[in-house]
Amino acid sequence: MKYREVVCEMEVTLDMISGKWKPLILYFLGQKGTKRFGEIKAFIDKISHKSLTNQLRELEEDGLVIRVIYPEVPPKVEYSLTDKGKTLLPILEAMCEWGEKNMDERYSLINPLCD
Repeated sequence: MKYREVVCEMEVTLDMISGKWKPLILYFLGQKGTKRFGEIKAFIDKISHKSLTNQLRELEEDGLVIRVIYPEVPPKVEYSLTDKGKTLLPILEAMCEWGEKNMDERYSLINPLCD
């Protein structure tokens, strides 16, 4: 296990959810429940297979997402939020609300998720 010095507590949060897609992955799983890789990829259609794999691995390493492999042919893998991951939902909901209120003509919403 590697240890890092952080400037303040907020850096811990930013470290775990930083990445272009992590907040979207977390919020999607929080709103829609357990999903397979392909379902996450379909929601975030701009993400590459490699990036999604890496982001999910990092979220799993940080204890925010759990990956369950079912011994089938072909193998079935599902992702869901851990209890720790669920504690981020109020932060992600606030980010979603802020984006909703501050979206302007520069943005075109293609896959609304905020309630």
